[in-house]
Amino acid sequence: MKLTKKSHACVRLEKDGRTLVLDPGGFTEEDAALGADALLVTHEHPDHFDEGRLRAALEANPAAEIWTLRSVAERISAAFPGRVHTVGHGDAFTAAGFDVQVHGELHAVIHPDIPRITNVGYLVDGSVFHPGDALTVPDHPVDTLLLPVMAPWNKISEVIDYVREVRPRRAYDIHDALLTDLARPLYDRQIGELGGTDHARLAPGDSTEV
Repeated sequence: MKLTKKSHACVRLEKDGRTLVLDPGGFTEEDAALGADALLVTHEHPDHFDEGRLRAALEANPAAEIWTLRSVAERISAAFPGRVHTVGHGDAFTAAGFDVQVHGELHAVIHPDIPRITNVGYLVDGSVFHPGDALTVPDHPVDTLLLPVMAPWNKISEVIDYVREVRPRRAYDIHDALLTDLARPLYDRQIGELGGTDHARLAPGDSTEV
């Protein structure tokens, strides 16, 4: 697969002429979801779910479909009957030729006073895992981990321990829009030295083969 990093938590995966887009939220490019054959959304927070971007993608490609959890599906399914699919932990499906497994149920704790919402992660083709806003460890080996490096709900020690627990062959940063350029070398060094795996960062628009 070809993996292209978009801003913040969004990535595009391409295989056999088809495109899967994950989490085109409000911090990513306006056109991040355009051209998608399938879209996956991990949860309802606006940096992962932007209704306008999803609507634009579905209107541009009448064959495009979305897979997501109930809280997101309820907000968009009426406008696109039959094209929005509700999924949860343990589900498996095929989207635009990509095999997808669903892992996880809850968003990470931001603060004990803030109620937790639902969140799912997606393992694509048994290889690439996007956890959304959680440190979910799938019950399946992960080749490429999309690593949420900077969020109100995590700290770098947790990120490093997450890499150690998942034990992917490589990890690429996501959820990084709030990480300043001043902090990036520190995160790169500490995750790279302590995580125990190949760790790299792609700039928005950069691509790699996975």
